[in-house]
Amino acid sequence: MGVTANTNETYDVSTIREDLQDALISISPTETPFMSAIGRRNVDNTYFEWGEVDLASPSTSNRVIEGESAPGNDAPTNANRLGNYTQISDKVVEVSDTAEQVNGAGDAQTVAKQIAYKLKELKRDMESMLVSNVAASAGASGTARQTAGLPAWLRTNVDRSTGTVDGANPTLSGTTSGSPDAAATDGSCRALTEDLLKSVIADCWDNGAEPSIVLCGSAVKQRISSAFTGSSTRYQDMADRTTLSAAVDVYVSDFGELTIVPSRWLETRETASEGAVAGRDVFVLDPSYARVAYLQTTKQKPLARTGHAERRLISVEYGLQIDSEKAHGVIADIDGSLTS
Repeated sequence: MGVTANTNETYDVSTIREDLQDALISISPTETPFMSAIGRRNVDNTYFEWGEVDLASPSTSNRVIEGESAPGNDAPTNANRLGNYTQISDKVVEVSDTAEQVNGAGDAQTVAKQIAYKLKELKRDMESMLVSNVAASAGASGTARQTAGLPAWLRTNVDRSTGTVDGANPTLSGTTSGSPDAAATDGSCRALTEDLLKSVIADCWDNGAEPSIVLCGSAVKQRISSAFTGSSTRYQDMADRTTLSAAVDVYVSDFGELTIVPSRWLETRETASEGAVAGRDVFVLDPSYARVAYLQTTKQKPLARTGHAERRLISVEYGLQIDSEKAHGVIADIDGSLTS
């Protein structure tokens, strides 16, 4: 049966309001696994310091005769003085007075929503920089300070490539003290093997740590799930039945369980011979020996108005403290897409 003449249908009406969902959808990831795992502290200077103590090696000849006079003094146990610089990161929001007042879908254009979005972006920036292979820099007039990232600290429990191009450890300004003055040098890329992971975990444990996290990129996470044969949480109990999962989320080593944590924010670094490789560092971490140091916690404040718009500055000043680099390890120069 046809439509009666002069029936007003939606096809003929131009004033119907669009069905635009008020709830805005954001797929951008906001998780920050490294920052979320480690501790935090407050500092009161742009260069902040801490002490790392190395105990003397155990002695198998520490026996004295009963009644004997006290021997000479043992060598004092002093701390190595380590430090890092804080850096400032910020975001600026500007919204016109008109945009603040109009009725927008989800009100994404308002000052409050823009601040919320920029806070999430700022947190992602912080995570990315804290796991970047950069040395510390004091900055200067016209040059920003720079905090040394995680890879620039790790020198002891490391496995670096010795292929066509050899990788090299970072250095400290005072050899065993100070702050990182040169970042690690990338070597030729290679595949991740289970033996490499086992070796670095053992090195961390031998040096007194209890590592509990393996931080890696997505390709390495898939490699661990598909190629490693060691004990893992590959089996899960679900409603009285056992299912085989494709993922390895917990690696059971000889020295304890380690959670395999994928990160979207590990660096993509480029070499002349290999081009860009994402997530080429695989970190073994004891989170109790690292923290974010804040000189100024995240805050937002209004900027001076110069017209018909409101401006806000969102900023944070922070740095990375690695209490002891011997508590952590790195398998460097890894390309997760390689199988051999």
